[in-house]
Amino acid sequence: MPSAVNLLKTMDYSVVQQCMHCGMCLPTCPTYMETKRERNSPRGRIALMRSIADGDLTVSREFADEMYYCLGCLACETACPAGVQYADLFETARAEIERTGAARGTERKFWRWLTLKVLFMHPVLLRFVGRAMWLYQGTWLERFLRQHEFFHLMPAHLRQLEPQTPVIADQFSDELIARVERPAAPKHRVGLLTGCVQDLVFSGINRDTADVLLANGCEVITPRNQHCCGSLHAHNGAVDLAQILARKQIDSFDLDNLDAIITNAGGCGSHLKKYSHLLHDDPLYAARATQWDAKVKDIHEWLVSAGFRKPTAGCGLDSTTYHESCHLCHGQKVVNQPRAILNAIPGLKVIDLPESNWCCGSAGIYNITQPEQSAKLLERKLANLEKSKAPAVATSNPGCHLQLQFGLRGKDSPSCQTVTQPVTLLARAYRNEGG
Repeated sequence: MPSAVNLLKTMDYSVVQQCMHCGMCLPTCPTYMETKRERNSPRGRIALMRSIADGDLTVSREFADEMYYCLGCLACETACPAGVQYADLFETARAEIERTGAARGTERKFWRWLTLKVLFMHPVLLRFVGRAMWLYQGTWLERFLRQHEFFHLMPAHLRQLEPQTPVIADQFSDELIARVERPAAPKHRVGLLTGCVQDLVFSGINRDTADVLLANGCEVITPRNQHCCGSLHAHNGAVDLAQILARKQIDSFDLDNLDAIITNAGGCGSHLKKYSHLLHDDPLYAARATQWDAKVKDIHEWLVSAGFRKPTAGCGLDSTTYHESCHLCHGQKVVNQPRAILNAIPGLKVIDLPESNWCCGSAGIYNITQPEQSAKLLERKLANLEKSKAPAVATSNPGCHLQLQFGLRGKDSPSCQTVTQPVTLLARAYRNEGG
């Protein structure tokens, strides 16, 4: 049975009433621009939350559907002149939905248990599943099942998701990066976060990140078997699990002896920088969480602030465009730094992308929970990529990376053929200096 504490009522009421209902957020909200319905806008959702906090409405299935229709892209935070912290409201509303059980369903309950409570709480198990997927993808079995249309036997919603299954990397981060790696003349000592999906799918980008840090005089400390950062849990109403994972992350790093803790995933970074809010009531971790927040830096943010060395060689590409991860630009406010890195690479032309900070539709697991709306956003992004005529697109988040790859695979001869990341291009440029 859920507890009797309404989480929206326990929030600081000034946060709930901070929205001025000015409407500046409306043209920046993808769901409002799709439906033009007030309830599908940030201020409409805040009005619903306030009504529940005031006791005028109860948490219902309809309210749950609305909160989970929201992307959580935080474009509204960038647009808001009053500085409304929509992320806090959004996560509290979803936590209240889960507390009351307003979004009931046997299948939903199973998938939440399997993902949030099992796989993403146990890194060894998650990597075991990842290795099993790697074996499946690398053998005749996957080809056989596709050729014989096995997936057509699956329920429609699962059948539609199957093509989006990411390709698992040959090696995970701990196999590619030593626990401690030192440059010839260390100037800084940093910790490196390897993530969960990033570790399974884009471990090569973690290696690139380590190489870029080494090239800029950083001793790199990479703890083994790192846990999920908890962003998936916090965004989906499982605050207690997010708190457990936050404590595990903090315990994994020697905060007193690190200049920074580096993240290279926009969505994870936005959550990682808010551990002090998540653990503010924890007497054992509140102070350490504040210290943690001060040291977590996005890789682009850190490089630019530290004065990164400009490479003397190119990266193998003549031009690229840049798609902004929502949580990197709107959540972390890291906007110019990735472009500064791209512009520093000799011979690389950076082409402007129309609506570069408009959500691609990945939004954590939004492409799974809201496939129709996600597909519309992806088509809009792909259309803008085609307008740019860029042969490649760089982004800074594993979810965006996978979403763009999936979308481009479904197009006939798109102008854009490559999805990459700024830190990867910088790493290639450094490597090319040797020959």
